Amino acid sequence: MAGHWADFQYEIYLNGMNGTVPRLPTDLTRLEELTEQRLGPGPVGYVAGSAGDGSTARANRTALDRRRIVPRMLRDVRERDLSVEVLGRTLPAPLALAPVGVLSIMHPEAEPAAARAAAARGVPYILSSASSTPMEQVAEAMGDAERWFQLYWPKDPEVARSFLARAKASGYSVLVVTLDTPLLSWRPRDLDQAYLPFLRGVGTANYFTDPAFRAGLAKPVEEDPNAAVLHFVSMFADPGKTWPDLALLREHWDGPIVLKGILHPDDARLAADAGMDGVVVSNHGGRQVAGALAAADALPRVAGAVGDRLTVLFDSGIRTGADVFKALALGARAVLLGRPYVYGLGLDGQAGVDHVIRCLLAEFDLTLALSGHAGPATVGSSDLLEGPA
Repeated sequence: MAGHWADFQYEIYLNGMNGTVPRLPTDLTRLEELTEQRLGPGPVGYVAGSAGDGSTARANRTALDRRRIVPRMLRDVRERDLSVEVLGRTLPAPLALAPVGVLSIMHPEAEPAAARAAAARGVPYILSSASSTPMEQVAEAMGDAERWFQLYWPKDPEVARSFLARAKASGYSVLVVTLDTPLLSWRPRDLDQAYLPFLRGVGTANYFTDPAFRAGLAKPVEEDPNAAVLHFVSMFADPGKTWPDLALLREHWDGPIVLKGILHPDDARLAADAGMDGVVVSNHGGRQVAGALAAADALPRVAGAVGDRLTVLFDSGIRTGADVFKALALGARAVLLGRPYVYGLGLDGQAGVDHVIRCLLAEFDLTLALSGHAGPATVGSSDLLEGPA
């Protein structure tokens, strides 16, 4: 990339000379409130909501806030390179867009808009199994840009195999298997609105277009959509899966496999023993278990246990460039960004997602430089101190 990500701030200031200010806040923590004001309670609640009373989502933020950066002086940071090697591929920065389903509830251009924004900046886009757009269409929107596929591991092994074959044929290079959603958690914001998009056939595009899924229906989806939705609900997740079942995925996917939702070091070790390539330390943004461990508190233990054997990625709570720095210092190789880019999409489509990516990486670049680092590789635990939140 020519120049530095930080140059975005001068672009903004120069635009100001013509009386142009950014359409969205540059403090990404303000996006949620803006989205609450502009979008309907059902969609906003689905994205912003969490399990139970929201305690885990709050803990994610508290755990990151509690750790404070200790900047170092008089280090040469004129030339910076934010690129990192992740799972055998070079990324322009330690960032990917996390898998978030049903994006059509936020914006009509849905997943393709977010995917195009990611592709334009070289940031991997991770497509959710529960997308509103079939995986082939999203792939087409991205050209040859880096894309990964997130699997909600269905009960029907034929559908799982079909998804993997389609993803491979569509150029998705990494498989991200979400393990923390064998059941849907108790989510009061959705329950109070009685709002679950899947029951309206939203977020089911990959299933409804899948030959193995359609083979299990008495009538085509178009003729009996309600039956198709019920078939989807019956197979979406499988609380009976155990570690030996990973062999099936390894057998049908020859690229890297990353397990998402790991919080315990022993589970990370089991992932390594099962021949996986990486883990995402994540509590699903606080959406699955109320009262759970903050993801940032789990990260150092997991990185300490398997950092030499697996690629350790992180999500749950990332909102700022400083958060990215802290996650790297705690042992992550790269982070996945979730809700902020979805708010950007809801507020301003593809341009909103682009704004979020550029703001986050500009702030990360500046945080890195101002803390005495010319790249992510030198960031470590000695750059943080823990204090009261």
